[in-house]
Amino acid sequence: MNNSDIIIIGSGPGGYRTAAYAASKGMSVTIFEEGPLGGTCLNVGCIPTKTFARSAEAAGEMRNAAQLGLKAVEPQFSLEEIVARKDNVVMQLREAIAGVLSAPGITLVKAKAVFLDDHTVEANGEQYTAKNIIIATGSSHKTLRLEALDENMLLTSDTLLSLTEFPKRLAIVGAGVIGMEFASIFRQLGAEVTVVEFLKDCIPALDADVAKRLRKVLEKQGVEFYMQSAVKKIADGCVIFDRKGKEQSIQADKVLMAVGRKPNVDGFGLENTSIKFDQRGIAVDDNMMTNVQGVYAIGDVNARMMLAHAATMQGLHVINHIVGQADEICLDIMPAAIFTNPEAACVGKTEEQLKAEGVEIEVRKKNYRTNGRALAMAEAEGMLKLVADANNGRILSCHAYGAHSADIVQEISALICKHTTVSQLHDMVHIHPTLNEMLQEI
Repeated sequence: MNNSDIIIIGSGPGGYRTAAYAASKGMSVTIFEEGPLGGTCLNVGCIPTKTFARSAEAAGEMRNAAQLGLKAVEPQFSLEEIVARKDNVVMQLREAIAGVLSAPGITLVKAKAVFLDDHTVEANGEQYTAKNIIIATGSSHKTLRLEALDENMLLTSDTLLSLTEFPKRLAIVGAGVIGMEFASIFRQLGAEVTVVEFLKDCIPALDADVAKRLRKVLEKQGVEFYMQSAVKKIADGCVIFDRKGKEQSIQADKVLMAVGRKPNVDGFGLENTSIKFDQRGIAVDDNMMTNVQGVYAIGDVNARMMLAHAATMQGLHVINHIVGQADEICLDIMPAAIFTNPEAACVGKTEEQLKAEGVEIEVRKKNYRTNGRALAMAEAEGMLKLVADANNGRILSCHAYGAHSADIVQEISALICKHTTVSQLHDMVHIHPTLNEMLQEI
């Protein structure tokens, strides 16, 4: 029997960062990974998508160079070369993670770990035990049950990132974060893009006003949207859907299924334990501990917040909990970004959610077109929405779209964690000219 202080199952951002932090606290760590190091985020998620997004952004800049006083040109590219660049970026970061996990105190086991009981797992025929176990198995893409489905047309976010033949007509089922990012990417690269979404608007976590404006921008770029539409079939080169009681169809070469993700709770022996879980994820408390003492679940698998940085911060908090060290990690203040062009970002509840809870709020807005830096960048399309408590002025949330909106929202996220008021924000000097100075003026 192999024994260590901590077992971690999964090497995504939650797993490998937690392993490094635990080792820095003097604990011995055994971390298991059956696939490539880095998990979904590095291999088929955040990093590959953002690599694609940068190529697409560059293509858009070339096509729209006239607005900067330059000669516009139609970009020439090979999707195969974009994929090769993506693979190179992923490999570099994967090697960096391997370096992190080779540090003293960390043992990497390249194999699948399966629970035998609450505190014992098996991998490669050997058994491992630890007082504390952290489950960080991530998530995988969902799909729809349809009347007909042509597998040759179907793509997932995983397979689209390795596609080398450019789809001239791309249909996307789902207008969440994944769907919207790929819609923006492939439209900028020149594809005909159509998005079919069951809900009334895109990206439900985003403020409705901001989400609607973002969708309008993508429509101006040429993305076609069919909202409140339920897909029935994907076959014979068509996507067939029901829209307000009428059957409609669109033609497509490829169809991206982007209807969300599900926690990975199957296949590693949870049924052999006392851990409470279902297909919605593993149940945890505010310290990410399951109902079994010393067993934790972080990241997508607990489904609290399916974001890479959420997994990381949950993991750091778990180690602090184990060693009895207090921290000020605000796991309920979780910023998020959507890397469309222009990008969008948010932190905190939406205006609609706060009103529904009966909170008295003050809403402030600022348009990019009034900002000197935005105009100089030819990025006048965008808006910030800041929401504060009407009684004490404390900042509650910020939702935005526009160039570098993720950076702006990150600043607000830090201020929310420190219970900052709008008045205090106004007293903070901001560099001129920058996009962030809009916050000082809002």
